[in-house]
Amino acid sequence: MRITIKNKYLAAIALSLSLYGCKAPVASVMTDTVKSALPGNFAQAAPQDSTQNSGITPWREFFTDPNLVSLIEEALRNNQDLLIALQEIEIAKSDVMAKKGSLAPSVGYSAGASVSKAGRYTSEGAGDATTEIKPGKSMPDPLMDYQAGLTLDWEIDIWNKLRTEKKASVARYLSTVEGKNFVLSSLIAEVATKYYELLSLDNQLDITEKYIKLQERALEISKIQKEAAAATELAVKQFEAELAKSKASQFSIRQSIVEKESEINMLLGRYPQPIKRDKDAFLSILSKIVYTGIPSQLLQNRPDIKQAEFELQAAKLDVNAARKEFYPSLNISASLGLDAFQPSYLVRMPESVAYNLTAGLAGPLINKTAIQAQFKQADARQVEALYEYDKTILQAYIDISSQMSKIKNTDEYYKLKSEQSEALDKSIDISTQLFRNARADYLDVLTSQRDALDAKLELIDAKKDQLNTVVNIYKGLGGGWK
Repeated sequence: MRITIKNKYLAAIALSLSLYGCKAPVASVMTDTVKSALPGNFAQAAPQDSTQNSGITPWREFFTDPNLVSLIEEALRNNQDLLIALQEIEIAKSDVMAKKGSLAPSVGYSAGASVSKAGRYTSEGAGDATTEIKPGKSMPDPLMDYQAGLTLDWEIDIWNKLRTEKKASVARYLSTVEGKNFVLSSLIAEVATKYYELLSLDNQLDITEKYIKLQERALEISKIQKEAAAATELAVKQFEAELAKSKASQFSIRQSIVEKESEINMLLGRYPQPIKRDKDAFLSILSKIVYTGIPSQLLQNRPDIKQAEFELQAAKLDVNAARKEFYPSLNISASLGLDAFQPSYLVRMPESVAYNLTAGLAGPLINKTAIQAQFKQADARQVEALYEYDKTILQAYIDISSQMSKIKNTDEYYKLKSEQSEALDKSIDISTQLFRNARADYLDVLTSQRDALDAKLELIDAKKDQLNTVVNIYKGLGGGWK
């Protein structure tokens, strides 16, 4: 009776300690305020934009320049960042397979041989010395041991901890897929942006060379005027200085063209070579009409938002799995095989058959610092992932709103710069004619040439900004990866 009461006490103590060991901390409570407060419309969007969304337009339909399309296709085949992103997907896929494998029992095989000799004056040695294998034949000394068989180890997922870890791996795999899509979208936008920048530089070079010829003619006129005593040496030197300045700018633009071509070739994953393009049609390229849809569509269209969402899901699952580390785990191990001290005896069954089966429940009790730290890290990463998710949504909305405002202002700026450039082109002819007839000062010619050149370069920059803004909106809406 005393033994029974004692066992009851021991069982109660063991149960109390187990319950204490299973006590797990509580994760942080998070509130997603940015997503819930997402506006219904973009501030700069036109009313008809709510029914259409340019972000779902395939990139082959959005970009129609055949030279640009060819560059994008090559970039999608060879770009190193994209190839790296594809390998990240394979890595994440392998992790999912590993987590899936941890749910099933691990079965292996083993075979080996060993030798042992026990002291004669030990219980084992004394027992072996007095034991006969069969009548008249004692146990061999030293004793060989040959074994071959199967082994099994299995953690029973009684708390769904392993399944939770697998779900987290799946979420991270999906995150890498969206990460690849974001690289795709960014790559296409970057190739298009640099392509338009290259066309802009080509046109700047053409304009500069055109004005160099005008300045050379103006210099000749000033020299003729000087010989006729209608102009001074100062006028000649001013025209020479302006001509030298334009020629210097010409070489600077040429270097920028080389660098821009190298940047595009880098995106295409190839060594420097000429970029095929049609520079003559740059100023006549019409900007695409972009429809923004509604802000909530960003949650489905933008790969970086979806990537951040999957990362948040994985972080939450990590917290759940880390919390279950405080619970006891059930492990089963078993072995089945043949065991004998001579190889010829291995085939004698059932005498040579040996097996072992063990099941155990184990959990943390004292000094849980390691798993507590692991839980706190997972909880902090969960909060961090939420902030990152909210930041991505907020940044996406602000990007679209800013770019929509920019494209309207850039369109108006381009129209006014076109008018200014046309007026200044006429002023060059007028001032040159007046200077030739000694009715205008050389400063008037210089001023009109400088202003006309600056206006034309600004017009080219405005066209570049106009086209790149459309590309940025397309990327901001999640376009390019479909």
